[in-house]
Amino acid sequence: MTAKTFKPGQKAPTSGQCAINGARGGKGPERTVVRGEPLPPTPSPGSRYRLVDPTRHKP
Repeated sequence: MTAKTFKPGQKAPTSGQCAINGARGGKGPERTVVRGEPLPPTPSPGSRYRLVDPTRHKP
């Protein structure tokens, strides 16, 4: 099963750490994202984000 990926500029579906996946599948650094905020630009064209560590909220 492939993890869902997101394009730069899309609104983050949830807060947490997102890894940058290169156009050919390479893994890059992680960025902290906040739900509802746009994902930042990636260092190279064709890269996408994948959520690797969602934030845990205490009620």
